[in-house]
Amino acid sequence: MKAKLNESLNAAQVKKLSRTEGKHRVAPGLYLRVRGGSALWLFRASVRGAERSISFGLYETLPLADATLKAAELRMQIKRGDFSAFDSVNGNETEVPEPKVETFRDVAEALCESLRAGWKGENGGKHGDDWISSLRTYAFPKFGDKAVVDVTTDDVLAALSPIWSVKTETATRVRQRIEAVLAAAKARGLRAGENPAAWRGHLDALLPTISKRRRVEHHAAMVWRDVPAFMSELRERSNMSAWALQLTILTACRTSEVIGARWPEFDLDAALWAVPAIRMKAHSEHRVPLPRQAVTLLEAIPRTEGSDAVFWGRSKAGQGGTISQWAMLMLLRGMRPGLTVHGFRSSFRDWAAENTSFNSEVVEMALAHTIGNQVEAAYRRGDLLEKRRELMQKWADYMDKLKFGTDLVEDAKIGG
Repeated sequence: MKAKLNESLNAAQVKKLSRTEGKHRVAPGLYLRVRGGSALWLFRASVRGAERSISFGLYETLPLADATLKAAELRMQIKRGDFSAFDSVNGNETEVPEPKVETFRDVAEALCESLRAGWKGENGGKHGDDWISSLRTYAFPKFGDKAVVDVTTDDVLAALSPIWSVKTETATRVRQRIEAVLAAAKARGLRAGENPAAWRGHLDALLPTISKRRRVEHHAAMVWRDVPAFMSELRERSNMSAWALQLTILTACRTSEVIGARWPEFDLDAALWAVPAIRMKAHSEHRVPLPRQAVTLLEAIPRTEGSDAVFWGRSKAGQGGTISQWAMLMLLRGMRPGLTVHGFRSSFRDWAAENTSFNSEVVEMALAHTIGNQVEAAYRRGDLLEKRRELMQKWADYMDKLKFGTDLVEDAKIGG
């Protein structure tokens, strides 16, 4: 479909052409060139006896009416003998350089870097890593290298649908981040129209709504009976990831609590670790009693000059950098594919429930879980530190059962 010599196409006709490869005449002097999924406005005219053309905008960011007006202005300039618009076109060159087409990946990475400054606190960098990593895992493989102007609802669904029902919390965050990237692209003039990742009034009609209760993701966990053998194998490795995973298992702490550990938080003489509120899910300091095995492990970990990070990353030594939040998971995947680091907390809880006499309150406090009952929370004043110390020592001793050849499961039953 092309406009006749003195005719112009309407918006609907041009929209249809924008999906068809080639160079299409839209109005007198105005053309739409579509190549590689990108549509670009061109103006063509005879200049000093030679056919020349210039480009002046993307179809998605410059409406037909504005492009038509721009073409009319250029025609008037030529009639007046003003060829300044073509001064940058030399020799046989037919077009000025086109603007760089930015991909979804380009915009996402640029947005992440600009947002990092606003993610305050000790975990700001880790949050930024998690933010972009989720897009690299789920969005980039589907449409990361696609021009951001061309990302559609189908693209967004291709990334979200496979994980929406099985990893709903993760999928929800990925959707929010995709929406933010596309909103940033629109603000920068890289795309126009509605956001294909918007939930209300759009994706909520295409994806099922899942209750917040069902959004809780269950982490694949190792059977507690297998933990001693795994720990024995893990102790044969001498690197930051292996040491961090050992401490994670020995203390039943979360990944973020461990990898952000700093030496001033530890009192090894008192066998105590005070995890600051900023790294705790409940936003309050958590005192962790250290079993003898954990103290021995910490005393053996080499320290680096210029950093108080316990699990420091080699490339960031001297800058206070730590190992990546994915380091332990990558190690675990290589040793036991399909399991998660967080799952060791479940292993610990199952072990405690099935093989000790410690009451659930002590176990839940060891896991730093919040108190669901408001009345109970109001009256509780202590943190049961000494009872938790006994519990964690028995857990650590249980993981040494292969080393000493004793059945420490039965021994643990005396606890509580």
